[in-house]
Amino acid sequence: MTEPNEVKVETLLSIINSSAREAMAEYKNTGHGVPGIDAGTFHPLDFATDTLTLRKAIRQLEAACEQLNTILAPPQHTAYNLVSNYNWACMDVAAQSCIADVLEKYPEGLGVDALADAVNLDKTKIARVLRFLALMGCFKEVKRDVFTNTRLSLVLKSTNNVGSCIRNHRRCPKYAAALYETMTDQEFARSHEVEKAPRAFVLGKQGKNNNFWEMDDKAREIFHRSMIGHSEVHGSYAALHYYPWDNVSSVVDVGSGTGTVSIPLAKMFRHLKITNQDLPETIKLSRNIWEKNAPEVLLDGRVEFVTLNFLEESPVAGKDVYYVSAKFLRSIIHDWPDDESKLILNNIRKVMGPNSRVLIRESAAFQSDVFSRINDHKAPEPTLLNFGCSTAHQHDMTMWLLFNGKERTLNEFKNIGQVPSIHGHVDDV
Repeated sequence: MTEPNEVKVETLLSIINSSAREAMAEYKNTGHGVPGIDAGTFHPLDFATDTLTLRKAIRQLEAACEQLNTILAPPQHTAYNLVSNYNWACMDVAAQSCIADVLEKYPEGLGVDALADAVNLDKTKIARVLRFLALMGCFKEVKRDVFTNTRLSLVLKSTNNVGSCIRNHRRCPKYAAALYETMTDQEFARSHEVEKAPRAFVLGKQGKNNNFWEMDDKAREIFHRSMIGHSEVHGSYAALHYYPWDNVSSVVDVGSGTGTVSIPLAKMFRHLKITNQDLPETIKLSRNIWEKNAPEVLLDGRVEFVTLNFLEESPVAGKDVYYVSAKFLRSIIHDWPDDESKLILNNIRKVMGPNSRVLIRESAAFQSDVFSRINDHKAPEPTLLNFGCSTAHQHDMTMWLLFNGKERTLNEFKNIGQVPSIHGHVDDV
């Protein structure tokens, strides 16, 4: 007789098999086949805007693999692996030193001596970092101490938007290291204010300014490029394909950044009138980006740029859709605690027409009973709720570290959506 736990393992193996085959089919449908781990070029599917089927398959695959490892490995093995993971540190070295940029000029590989000279780092240490990453398919050691790029390492290039996103994330481990200290500090422990986030704690100890949004022009440009990279990582462009934009005539991109979503939206739906709203310095940079990447939209007069501080002001009035989008790590609402989130939504509520809609693109965390009944989001048995420690939960930690923000459950979204109307009673946004 088969034991219940054996049945679970067999089911997980089946999920791994079926999910992998679904992913393979998506790659094959492009006519370019399944990519190799040491492929030196990107696959056409890598940066497609509509990869929902592939993403669903990978979500199940990752969850089942992780759970299977946890079941079958001794707990001490798994626990130690959780705290001794230095992938992020080696990725940071490679990204900051622009190793992928150098190796791009040498498709057959470059020796570590010449590579170390090119990036001005110690050759022995560079070799250790690259060998560590190569074991996971990021770079390839073609022969002893000779390395070349792979499809994965190409993401780390300085010209790659995802590379900018990875560089922008490098400060988070410092804030994470202080997490327990902030949870026991008398001033920070029970505060949910932005000014009492772990980031503010660490920077305050160092005597540094902890205002995240104060940056020079170069840093601001890198930041907004990283927002595009974040959209590519997390499939944000799926909103272009799965919302009825044909029935919409005007869109306000609230906290638009440089047009991470609104540029492709304007290109795909040429009937839309788009209003980009953000802080003055961002709007100035945004105009330059649009002139470079979407000049035809400017010539057609289909986009306007209006400054906005969404904590203090309302967006332009009477538009069809208010898209709450890019500010940090793709979304606005998860940057802020509940009070600020309600304030942002209330400022939008004041200017909405009778047929206006607020479109919020966020990840819903921590599967509730209601959420689990939505088939597209329900993790298959016996995988854990929310597919285990998924991307949404990693985002939840990032938002906590940076802003005391969070990813919300479906019910928590409903709660912040019930904001006071301009007439004083409570309305649903």
